Amino acid sequence: MSGRREPWSHPLILGGLLSVFFLQMFTAVPIKTPTFDEPAHIGAGLSYLLTGEFKVNSQHPPLLKEIGALPLLALGARLPVPPDVWKSIGDRPPVYFQWQLGRDVIFGNDPDRVMFWSRLPFIGLAVLLGGLIVAWGRRLLGATAAAGALLLYVFDPTIVAHGPLVATDSGFAALAVLSMFALWSYMNRRSLPRLLACGVALGLMLASKFSAVVLLPVVLALLVGGTRWIPAAAPRRPSTPVDPYASDDGGRRLLFCVVAFVAIGLVAALLIEAAYFFPSNPFLYVEGIRRINADHDPTYLAFLGGRFAPHFTSYYIVAYLLKEPLPAIVLMALGLWTLLKRGATTAMDRAFLFLPPAILFLTYSLFSDNLGFRYMIPALPFLHLLGGAGLSFLLKEGGVLRKACAAILCLWMVAAGMAIYPDHLSYFNELACATRAPSRLDLEGGWRCGPLWLDDSNVDWGQGLKQLRVWLQGHPSSLPLRLGYFGSIGPELYGIEATPVRVEDLVRPFPPGRYALSAHIVARAIGRLRELHGAGPDNWLLHARPVAVVGHAYYIYDLPSSPLR
Repeated sequence: MSGRREPWSHPLILGGLLSVFFLQMFTAVPIKTPTFDEPAHIGAGLSYLLTGEFKVNSQHPPLLKEIGALPLLALGARLPVPPDVWKSIGDRPPVYFQWQLGRDVIFGNDPDRVMFWSRLPFIGLAVLLGGLIVAWGRRLLGATAAAGALLLYVFDPTIVAHGPLVATDSGFAALAVLSMFALWSYMNRRSLPRLLACGVALGLMLASKFSAVVLLPVVLALLVGGTRWIPAAAPRRPSTPVDPYASDDGGRRLLFCVVAFVAIGLVAALLIEAAYFFPSNPFLYVEGIRRINADHDPTYLAFLGGRFAPHFTSYYIVAYLLKEPLPAIVLMALGLWTLLKRGATTAMDRAFLFLPPAILFLTYSLFSDNLGFRYMIPALPFLHLLGGAGLSFLLKEGGVLRKACAAILCLWMVAAGMAIYPDHLSYFNELACATRAPSRLDLEGGWRCGPLWLDDSNVDWGQGLKQLRVWLQGHPSSLPLRLGYFGSIGPELYGIEATPVRVEDLVRPFPPGRYALSAHIVARAIGRLRELHGAGPDNWLLHARPVAVVGHAYYIYDLPSSPLR
């Protein structure tokens, strides 16, 4: 291999990309109010650190919540629950208590300060993931592909939107990549420290989100696959738990792969127990798994493309095709094709790149609630690595035309990520409008058509109350304010006094007013109106043009009379 550095691998380029990534998140944090899940995680994390008890929000493992709450200890935050009340709520408090506790923690102190310091460690985790993509990508695919993957990562609107949030999806993504990187490194150069590092990384991943357990079979499959991919040692020596692949005896290689998996699992279990502060009940993690989705409404219907159903198997594929920037999708497909060519890379490296995202997509598509594309964030870094391979192919194996295509795709990706700042959460690509309302396309993509396709955290998650307050102050109206809010804190805590509006209020004649509707409310109301009236004029939200859209999340309608009779 030549000693000449590949142009894209220059530290200034990589450092510049990570700096832009950091600044996008860091500067957006003061603008954004708490999203739906953040109060529950912040309050729960602080309660763990201060009481050592794990009774709040136990349907998620504790690690990331503890990380988010650590800075609050330095700020002197206290649990806003008297000891006798804390004891009286028992081991299974009502579901609403987690939200109440979080609100009291946030607004019992300086809310902006609490949110900034709670989110800061998650920005660090997101930047760490960018570094892992570069470090692993260079070894897997080369420096150009690694830099390309980093570019796709740092300008991915979904990554930028969720990276700083005190939630589980982005943290799980970082620790999933760390776990796979550690396993890949161990399988390439077996040693006891690397085996232990695999266990530590796996334990961190499992302690971040319960759905991480779906990657355990992937770990085992990759270890067993090594019996075909990794040649025996020369000179020959017996297989051991540290090096299962040393001998050429297939049975012993397989046996010691299983032993190595158990050893990694034991180290991981120790890390999980540490995240629970080594409780007297060693099965808190298992009990938590049984409580997954305990705060979800079992009667809730998912929304996709204007229709409601208990579950859509195609939900996450459709969401990926609408929420990811088109250049990232094109480069991922090109990278997939490139790596499937004979000799492009090793079978083991392909397995590490393909298996984790495939299993995540399959598992979530079959079994999870359809509550947002954010669930697929842990798969995105692997897809970005594939995209980096596609970009490397265009830059290194083609003429001027391919290089021009690479440049256009890169510029398009940067524009997709930057144009919608600081409202990345509401991003949709051009496909969202291409088949529904092409006239609504603009330089920020197809976000105006987002509510025609998806709801929930795909369009609004409660993050825009500050922006709404500023707009309302600058645009007074004589009409009474009616607010369709989707979140877990009271809008009045940010100085917004309004009559609450629900979806059902918008499908029958309603009083006049200035209606500020969350994009989530708009999406579900359009769906309900479609059930009642189809796409005709009585589906008024489908045809009405808002006077403004605040923060890409709140649709403002000034309605002196109801459009429904």
